[in-house]
Amino acid sequence: MHDVDLVKKMLRAVLQSSKGGVALSRVQADYRALTGDHIPFTQLGYRNLENFLRSIPNVVQLQKSHTGEVMCFAAVCKETAHIAQLVARQKDLKKNTGRAQLLNCHMRTKTSSLFAHSANPRSSLRQPSHVTSHSWRAQSSGARPQGDQRQVYNTKPSSVHQGRSPTGPVIQQDVTSCLSVKPNTEGAVELFQSRVKQLLQKHCSGVWLSKMPELYRSMFNQDLPSYTLKLMESWTHICTVEKPGGGKVAGHLVYPTLDLSPKPLTPPHTPERNLQKSFQIPAAIPQSPAKATSPLTPESLNGSLPTPPSTPPVPLSQDVKDKVRELLNKYTHGVWAHALPHLFQEVFWCDFPRWLLDDLSPLADTCMIEYPMPQNRDKAILYLLPTVSMPLKPRPQTRLRVIDYYGNLEVPQLPLPEKEFPSVLVMEAKNTSDIICRYVGKEYSQALERMEEDMLEFYHTAGVGLTLPSPTVGQLVAVSLDEETVLRAQVHQITGNSVQVYCVDHGFSEAVNSKKLLQLTDQFLKVPFQATSCQLAGLELFSEDVVVLKTLERLACGRTLLAELVDRETPPLVVLYDTSGETDVNINSACFSALQDGSMQNPLQVNSSYSNVRVTNVGSDGSVFCQLPSRGLSKLRGLMEKIESYFLSQVSWELLVSQPFCGKVCLARHKGKWARVEITNLHGSRVLDVEFVDLGFPASLELSELREIPPVFIRELLTIPKQAVKCVLAEVDRNEDVWPPDVVLWLRETLINAPGCTMKISCLDSAGQVQVYLFLRSKACDPASSINLQLPVSSGLICPLAAPTPTLPETVDSSQNSSSIIMPPALELPKEGQALDVFVSVACHPGHFVLQPWQELYKLVVLMGEMILYYNRQEATPITIQKNSIYAAKIDSNWHRVLVKGVLSNSLVSVYELDYGKHEVVYTSQLRPLLNEFLQLPFQGIPAQLAGVRHGSWSEEASMVFRNHVERRALVALINSVQQGVQPWERKLSVYLVDTSQDQSDIWIHNIMAEFRDKSTSNA
Repeated sequence: MHDVDLVKKMLRAVLQSSKGGVALSRVQADYRALTGDHIPFTQLGYRNLENFLRSIPNVVQLQKSHTGEVMCFAAVCKETAHIAQLVARQKDLKKNTGRAQLLNCHMRTKTSSLFAHSANPRSSLRQPSHVTSHSWRAQSSGARPQGDQRQVYNTKPSSVHQGRSPTGPVIQQDVTSCLSVKPNTEGAVELFQSRVKQLLQKHCSGVWLSKMPELYRSMFNQDLPSYTLKLMESWTHICTVEKPGGGKVAGHLVYPTLDLSPKPLTPPHTPERNLQKSFQIPAAIPQSPAKATSPLTPESLNGSLPTPPSTPPVPLSQDVKDKVRELLNKYTHGVWAHALPHLFQEVFWCDFPRWLLDDLSPLADTCMIEYPMPQNRDKAILYLLPTVSMPLKPRPQTRLRVIDYYGNLEVPQLPLPEKEFPSVLVMEAKNTSDIICRYVGKEYSQALERMEEDMLEFYHTAGVGLTLPSPTVGQLVAVSLDEETVLRAQVHQITGNSVQVYCVDHGFSEAVNSKKLLQLTDQFLKVPFQATSCQLAGLELFSEDVVVLKTLERLACGRTLLAELVDRETPPLVVLYDTSGETDVNINSACFSALQDGSMQNPLQVNSSYSNVRVTNVGSDGSVFCQLPSRGLSKLRGLMEKIESYFLSQVSWELLVSQPFCGKVCLARHKGKWARVEITNLHGSRVLDVEFVDLGFPASLELSELREIPPVFIRELLTIPKQAVKCVLAEVDRNEDVWPPDVVLWLRETLINAPGCTMKISCLDSAGQVQVYLFLRSKACDPASSINLQLPVSSGLICPLAAPTPTLPETVDSSQNSSSIIMPPALELPKEGQALDVFVSVACHPGHFVLQPWQELYKLVVLMGEMILYYNRQEATPITIQKNSIYAAKIDSNWHRVLVKGVLSNSLVSVYELDYGKHEVVYTSQLRPLLNEFLQLPFQGIPAQLAGVRHGSWSEEASMVFRNHVERRALVALINSVQQGVQPWERKLSVYLVDTSQDQSDIWIHNIMAEFRDKSTSNA
């Protein structure tokens, strides 16, 4: 039991320590800094901290500051004065960190998806300056592993960094000197070959070799490396190079190799290579299928001029190409080729030529074609060429608040944060399409706070006399609001001595006396104006809805929130999250919920009976989802019939969903009919999890299966509450994790197929859980005849599911189990002394971390998306779990390829993620047999240790520093040695790690860690 009086006293002490008050978002953190505990508002019976603070006005007073932020002030109390002094001394030590830092560092970061860092394939990272400077290496704009999967691509080719001085030690120059002569091109060759093949399919009569770079640049928006021109003669399976005019390069002709062999029935097996992908545009990803060909050399043609291939691609109508462009322009992150027939039927009401799926080459001039799994030619992803992109419908622009004025000096533009989830302070929300906010962080709020402190000091000392007697509209000024606040502002209106100014960093207007205006000197124009605007995704049609704006005022205004950048165009499209509580609150989704009309729902009351209840789903945990007769259900059915008719009468590609985000409500098919779904999770850019909100069951779908709600129906549809009521069976000993499959199957067969059930509510608890009795007969209300008591509980199956754990021998032969499985090909690694772009997925200490090949990560994204689609649609079936065997395991809503390390008690299994290098413990019910289809890609996790340092035990401080520098970051690894193992996951690398994200210098990680070894040696 918490002592309320003690909480109040300590809270008062926290607030008294700050003269200017404490921001609401900081109260919890400051309280913990003093007491070591959180404010227990939940245990005291309050939903959130603000409600608790408002309930004790004798301790806390809440006010809004001039910036729009909710501030907390202490009521006067002499009893805690000595505690306040203690806290004030602690605050003085932290003043240099700034208020903005406290806002940001205590905001819990929303967990990003595993796919976030690799959703878009990218080009090679910039190599350490002394390793290689070849022109084909694209310069990295920064090792940002957490780039958003929906970010906008930049079609400008990367520039090459030049003029850099080597920063690595001499020993590293010796190890990697060979790289300065010959670049590591193995990962790029196959990509260039596929592009050249696509180019030659468009110019089947041949082209001059000297024209290849120009044609390549115009088609792919990237330069063709010069060294590839010399390699083309050896690419006999791709092209034929003829020298009709002698030995000059300009006289060489290049044309596609003639295919004289019959077309194979199945695609040939081609070894997987480390393809070089472009992070800049989707066009850099695709790779054309490699066909079985009989190379035709120039000698076999007896010196004849180049001729078209004997079997050119079948001509494809321009109409089909235009329709493909329309679809790809909507799906900027690509679309599976197998989805085209269905999309053509549904969107354009016409058939897609099925033969095209067997040979996509006629689309070479329309789109990029990628085969992420070279062994599986049935899986192709199409991307739109950047040269044929069509303009999308522009979003409404926000109102300009800063007036253009010729007399003002230029101020830098405010850049978008590079983070996937930046923190923002919401200052004003009078329109969902024009939210006024400030970014929180080092380059934003902290920079502003430092500048405003400098302004305050300057205008109280050297700038005392810099008054502004004659201001003009549009002029940038400094305004002294009070003795402790000097802000940047712009004059918007002058009425006598009263001047209306707009504070450009805080997003509000204020009427001040003209005597408070000061000249704004150049030194305070270097920081961009911080007040910016954003738009809430999905709420464009409700931008001025009163209910929505009230919800925003209550949940967002004056709060520091996390913003997910759905679209980085100006103004950015965002989803806001409040992570200050025990669970994250999706602000956009809360606004959708506020639109619902509660009167349409059937009220739930204890001991009430409801007839004609329809059971729509039975969850794996035994929960039952029911539809109760109500006005909302009747209206929903009528609306969905109208929507069905609308889709049958309208042809519009604009209803394809192109910008998914969590909380978005849209449509998907269920049993041939459209139904409402809410997106709950994103797996990359093409696979997502949804919940059928009116049926109560989750599903994993491809993005191409979703449709926008037609605008004419969206407002009416969103007012209808979710119709699936989640219930639990009363008087049943249940486990919250999962029930045995046979019990769940019996419930589904019994209830879902029933024409109508009767439901009696036995209990409604405080958490909103509905406990019910279900009856198949319409008038039965005796619990003894309910479904609850007919469950096959006598078999003892209501227990934590997992597949029955078999009796295993005490020791299992690892090699025997592994050899019984078709293992994937071994991951190709560079030779010693060569470089490899990597992503560090796990970092324990310099002696153990796990690398993933950066260029291959997009293939892992595709593979895991396929696994999600497959396994989430399968029912759980008992399997025999064996140690040292490979399975698919569901971990945090994703399916991973895992190695079982041990079978534990209570149906738990210890597993090792073969692609990420993490150790996890899961229920056996979360394991599935791993199909051979999912074993084509080599395991991506590579254990490694840091070279260049003496190994031994590492202190926690050293391990933390190492993790901060490398974990979840894209780096360049220089291979020092390779330790082979019996199995792929037993291999271990010794590498130098280099951070090349900085423009000025390279950061060699082993140099940083060597300092800790030196310290430990000196201490010893």
